[in-house]
Amino acid sequence: MQYRTNPKNGDHLSALGFGCMRFTKRGTAIDQEKADRELALALERGVNYFDTAYIYPGSEVCLGKFLAAHGCRERIRIATKLPQYRVKRIEDADKFFTEELQRLQTGYVDYYLMHMLNDAKSWERLCALGIREWINAKKNSGEIRNIGFSFHGGTLQFKALVDAYDWDFCQIQFNYMDEHSQAGIEGLNYAHEKGLPVIIMEPLRGGKLAGALPAAARREFEAARPGRSCADWGLRWIWNHPQVTVVLSGMNDVSQVEENCRIASESLPGLLTEEELAVYGRALNAIRKTTRVGCTGCGYCQPCPKGVDIPTCFAAYNASYADGLFTGLREYLMCTTLRKVRSNAGLCVKCGRCEQHCPQHIAIRDELDNVKKRLENPAYRIAAWGAPKFMKY
Repeated sequence: MQYRTNPKNGDHLSALGFGCMRFTKRGTAIDQEKADRELALALERGVNYFDTAYIYPGSEVCLGKFLAAHGCRERIRIATKLPQYRVKRIEDADKFFTEELQRLQTGYVDYYLMHMLNDAKSWERLCALGIREWINAKKNSGEIRNIGFSFHGGTLQFKALVDAYDWDFCQIQFNYMDEHSQAGIEGLNYAHEKGLPVIIMEPLRGGKLAGALPAAARREFEAARPGRSCADWGLRWIWNHPQVTVVLSGMNDVSQVEENCRIASESLPGLLTEEELAVYGRALNAIRKTTRVGCTGCGYCQPCPKGVDIPTCFAAYNASYADGLFTGLREYLMCTTLRKVRSNAGLCVKCGRCEQHCPQHIAIRDELDNVKKRLENPAYRIAAWGAPKFMKY
């Protein structure tokens, strides 16, 4: 495992961090036994940074059980997040934080983030409630070791936030598709110049840059380095940047842990050749030709009051362009309609609740309309009408 040094405190952090948002579920609950195997393997391979959040269902509890069972609290760095958008008075911050410590079965958090703090006005609102004083008290007591924020927004807003407070670190979305969107390379460089460790989320855009690339993009990568996976290409691009401290990966299979740990152990800044860097440009052109909705599948828009599975609808919609209409329609039917409780785009009533929480700022209601127009076609309606006659619920 490669380690990168936190310039603020000299902490050695594993280049690969374990993103705990995508643990496998059995029914509605996280499969603790499976998650334990994945977490244990990551720990064994040298991962020491584990990222979770208050709003990830069951995630903090799962990580807390693992830490208690393995007695490894002092060996790792826990990152979790305050749902600052739910804080209406400073006592709310205390309530959330106390609950997080209980879930995690710990007395302190190594890296604590203001979750989805996307503009300076949101920070000013928190300051008016007394968040600066609250942070100082928690740091003085040792309950919070480092304070930062996670960000989804534009470069200018990001820079303003970096300058608004003496942060210990920050977390941004960054990958070869987002080099010039969100905080982007300009934001990454700005934070680095300010001496901030930068944690990277969505390195593979929710898996899109791993297993869901259009065929033309896959061919570009395969032709350049036969046998190197698309996930491998995606992660190496990020670790090629010396400004990056930790790359989070939402691993939910031991094979993913093994592969990502291997890549992390091999990847160093500046290691990619000019020829390899040119491959990303060609693959990116192929991706952009087929991607209609830039959804990462994070699920922040869920649950929909009417039951629409928004990320799945968008995945099928994108697949209908990347892999053909038949493939997209088949995926849409299987994943949203051929089930006891349907979750297709046609259920949307345009309440707009989802758009308030989307980190990518997608016009979800308009895009769901597009999904409906393309995929809820006559063939879909016939299949949807006939499905109950042939399915047993």
